[in-house]
Amino acid sequence: MNSFLGVDSSITGRRWVGPTTEIDRQAEALVQQTDLPAPLCKVLARRGLQAADAPGFLDPTLRDLLPDPRKMKDMEAAAARILQALDQNEKVAIFADYDVDGATSASLLIDWFRHFGRDVTLYIPDRIDEGYGPNTPAMEELAQRHSLIICVDCGTLSFEPIAAARAKKADVVVLDHHLGGEVLPDANAVVNPNRQDEVDAPGYLCAAGVVFLLLVELGRLLRDAERAGPDLISMLDLVALGTVADVAPLTDANRAMVRQGLKIMARRNRPGMVALADVAGLNEAPRAYHLGYLMGPRVNAGGRIGKADLGARLLSTTDMNEARSIAEKLNELNAERREIEARVQDAAMEQAEARGLQAPLVWAAADGWHPGVVGIVASRLKEAANRPAVVIGFDGEDGKGSGRSVSGIDLGAAIQRLAADGLITKGGGHKMAAGLSLTRDQLEPAMARLSELLAKQGAGDLGAADLKIDALLMPSAATVELIETLEQAGPFGASAPAPRFAFPEVQILFAKRVGQSHLKVSFGDGLGTRIDAIAFGAFDGPLGPALEQHGGQRFHLAGRLEINQWQGRTSPQLRLEDAAKA
Repeated sequence: MNSFLGVDSSITGRRWVGPTTEIDRQAEALVQQTDLPAPLCKVLARRGLQAADAPGFLDPTLRDLLPDPRKMKDMEAAAARILQALDQNEKVAIFADYDVDGATSASLLIDWFRHFGRDVTLYIPDRIDEGYGPNTPAMEELAQRHSLIICVDCGTLSFEPIAAARAKKADVVVLDHHLGGEVLPDANAVVNPNRQDEVDAPGYLCAAGVVFLLLVELGRLLRDAERAGPDLISMLDLVALGTVADVAPLTDANRAMVRQGLKIMARRNRPGMVALADVAGLNEAPRAYHLGYLMGPRVNAGGRIGKADLGARLLSTTDMNEARSIAEKLNELNAERREIEARVQDAAMEQAEARGLQAPLVWAAADGWHPGVVGIVASRLKEAANRPAVVIGFDGEDGKGSGRSVSGIDLGAAIQRLAADGLITKGGGHKMAAGLSLTRDQLEPAMARLSELLAKQGAGDLGAADLKIDALLMPSAATVELIETLEQAGPFGASAPAPRFAFPEVQILFAKRVGQSHLKVSFGDGLGTRIDAIAFGAFDGPLGPALEQHGGQRFHLAGRLEINQWQGRTSPQLRLEDAAKA
């Protein structure tokens, strides 16, 4: 395949690759058959859609796309047990993970019980003191005071803690999406589309999506009994935030739930969402990008470096004053998290580069690295090397780490294999992200074995990631109207990237460093059109210096278009990702 615009090695070392001839042909056919705008047809063609698919894709509905909850194993048992707890006024506890998916999942259940005038106990473990998932002391304590414990976004591999709760006569329902083992814990129900014995289950769901399906099944049971439940559609803002923040693919039902959830969020009815948007400086209709990069990190900050339950408390409160207070605290914690992350990232990158970024696994470990940021830093290493990455922080002899993977490499399964073979204390996750705990003596053997397992999946054969370009665009064609047209194919995110355009041979009219590592650029075609662009993290690599010191050289620029709203003015803006000398 020929490189796009002849760019075999851009400033960041990537080859630019354009659409295939087949995609171009399909886009032309869509234009003729649907009368839709050509740029939109390009996006539809890239998704493999035919003309007959276009209307349903552009207007995704839950009625058409939501899976039948009863097709998932243990769903009916889980719903029946929760309804029993409601009807018999039992004491219920929710044990949730400390990330956004856990917080939104817990909030969904809190909302549901609150509709019936019932309060439930929320328990979220401390990341440092307790680690991920149910632990035996906490489960035993909850079991002494509650007859039902619902584990959300965790629990599928928690054999001993769940057994301990059952021994104390408490029932346990697990609502999770992390990869299951060959054996399941002794819970009353384990609802998880990624159980190994599931067939054709919606494995793309995050935990919030699984919980939402449970609420749909509960709604069915209530209707059968001629009883009214809460309005589930109004709760899709929570599902949208959990789905995007957990980097679940924006395909199938996820796409419909996020699309509808964004509309719900725009109504500004949930105090926690309103306060969160306000502290994040969000002054426009929310898009998936805002959920992933502005709102999600702030909810996560409590679990990463603060009090673990802040995110769930924010999203479930009905008190606007309390919401604003918690949101401001999370905003402060997020700023602190960024500072910690920057220090760890610099040290981890230096260590990983010394080992070499071409190995099947890129990893780094050190004393004192905060467990709350190792996952984010692993993601940065993964992006830099286009390899699976693991970052581990040690406290004494014990280490806690997090890993991130690239497309086509199943990191969660490999780490589960390490745990099964006794090479680490525990570990698990899913294809793209995983966590692990290990001792200092286990570090080198575990990383060597993990590298071997990932090499067998082809991780060592990966080159620099190609940059996929959807189309060539002249600056004068980059209008607000074009961007609004393209948004019909959204929401954009994981497994559904926004279209990326290349602007050929443009002049750099203005280039200035902003913040620590970002670059602000204006460019034009010499014919009077001027477009602003922002390149986040540009000075973490060669892109920032090359464009800041352009010396009048013309460049090809590549990135994704977005609408920028500033002081009442609406204009197109390029989120600049790469450049090459023309």
